[in-house]
Amino acid sequence: MNAPATGLAPSRERAIARINEGVGIAHYRLMVLMLLFGLMVGVIGIRLLYLALFNAPDRTPQVSLTVPRADITDRNGIVLAGNIKGISLAVRPPRVIGDKERLAVELARLFPTRPVDYYRAVLNGKRKFVYLERGATPAKIHAVRLLGEPAIEEVPEPKRFYPQGTMASQAIGYMDIGGVPVSGMEAYLDKRLTSAANGGKPVAMSIDVRVQAAVESALAAQVIKHSAVGGAGVVLDVHTGEILAMASLPVFNSNAPGLVPVGTDPLRPDARYNRAISSVYELGSTFKMITFANAIENGVITDFGKRYDATAPLQVGRFKIKDDHPENRWMSIPDIMIHSSNIGTARIADELGEARTAAFFRKLGFDRPVDLELGARGKPLWPGFWARTTTMTAAYGHGIAVSQLHLANAYAALVNGGIMRPATMLKRSPGAVPAGQRVISEATSHRIRQLMRLVVTHGTGKTGNVPGLRIGGKTGTAEKNLNGRYIHNSLVTTFAGAFPMDAPRYVVVVTMDEPQGIKETYGFRTAAWTALPAVKNIIARIGPMLGVIPDTSKDIDISDLRPYIYEEQLAAKDREKKESAIHAID
Repeated sequence: MNAPATGLAPSRERAIARINEGVGIAHYRLMVLMLLFGLMVGVIGIRLLYLALFNAPDRTPQVSLTVPRADITDRNGIVLAGNIKGISLAVRPPRVIGDKERLAVELARLFPTRPVDYYRAVLNGKRKFVYLERGATPAKIHAVRLLGEPAIEEVPEPKRFYPQGTMASQAIGYMDIGGVPVSGMEAYLDKRLTSAANGGKPVAMSIDVRVQAAVESALAAQVIKHSAVGGAGVVLDVHTGEILAMASLPVFNSNAPGLVPVGTDPLRPDARYNRAISSVYELGSTFKMITFANAIENGVITDFGKRYDATAPLQVGRFKIKDDHPENRWMSIPDIMIHSSNIGTARIADELGEARTAAFFRKLGFDRPVDLELGARGKPLWPGFWARTTTMTAAYGHGIAVSQLHLANAYAALVNGGIMRPATMLKRSPGAVPAGQRVISEATSHRIRQLMRLVVTHGTGKTGNVPGLRIGGKTGTAEKNLNGRYIHNSLVTTFAGAFPMDAPRYVVVVTMDEPQGIKETYGFRTAAWTALPAVKNIIARIGPMLGVIPDTSKDIDISDLRPYIYEEQLAAKDREKKESAIHAID
């Protein structure tokens, strides 16, 4: 018999066929496995995409934490607002393994801001993730752990922290529980603090914590002493416009803004209210310096020996202008300022006229909210019509209302050589100081510095003198005005000062809201008794730390004004009598 054409034995041929069949089956199975694996990966990918786009955890809105929020510091690098590790508590309702009814009751006990029905609805609803409390305290976290419910999670989250507590709280501002800035520099700087371009670099405010502490301490002492409803204080660099301190009492803790009772009385706003920029008051006789600057600049005052009739109250139509402590005599320019004569100031304003008075006030920004980074800036109460009486009373701070910072800005221009610069809450480098706008001449500024010093050496501010620091300023007392109605016996007292008057560097303004007279002040509650002591204490503390060393050998020269001061004239006559008597004996 002949062999098959293949030349292979039948058994071997069958073996090769079986091997080929096995390889084919293996290839087929491997292909099936690869298809299944690819399908599984595809399903997982589609599922992940679906979860990411349509079924993400139900979280409350929050600020993106991709870039950590940058710190806010004072001008010397002291942290005012920073970040710490915080823990928020949340529940995943689908994962609850315990009794949902019991858990709802327990949650209502631990988180009483919502009723038990709310937690029942959450636990039995379709939401997959719900916050219970943002920024929980350690005690709350421990209490939740004791429930033993794995569906309640601890979510690590950065938390904004204010290490200085209540210091400058209205200026710094705060964040809500969702991490959204609510007020102050936190709100103004929000984009910059969270910007990738900023790279987490701290932002320096103009505030100096040493100065801020001194202002808050002195202000609080006076508010407590005189049972005032509040107060405000500002320290301003007269050459750069930087605010070294801005205080408003009462204070609140930026770490716990929710604990502040909400104010309902328009005369007594709550602690989150910044009295330094939000409140507008008639600031009384502090405006006399502004009127005198305007009169000197416009040539109304040229001779400081010129006398004005203050022998009796001034009748203007149906209104009568009188002095609180009448001298009942003709008064020179220095005398009018020393004794804070409303009558004399009104007569000078009458010579100035409505147009020049209103124009100068506008130049100082009294007709609009103050220019500053902070929000909630009060709108001045500008006279609707500048009648003759309006001009005369506005000259001594009645009938027009501005904020404390308006006044501080104006006084800075009065003493720094006549340049009006916008104030700022941000630290300025020497090259970034605005050129500003000239509002008065150098010569006028020099005269105002002399008059401000006279108030402290001879006038209503005598108790505010600090040896060697050459303080100058002006007192001001006025009744509070609410919706055009004066609230009798509700006073606002202010002292606006600057130092050192021979080369001014800083303006310090303190305002007291409704101070009360006490035994120590003989029942008096005017600015000289209430606001001035705070300014005196502030300047005594901050002067040396800011490089103004007490020096009794320095002072602004006021010798050319002495011949026009009534008290100096009396003293000179008394000396002449004594000398004459001595000569007669000789």
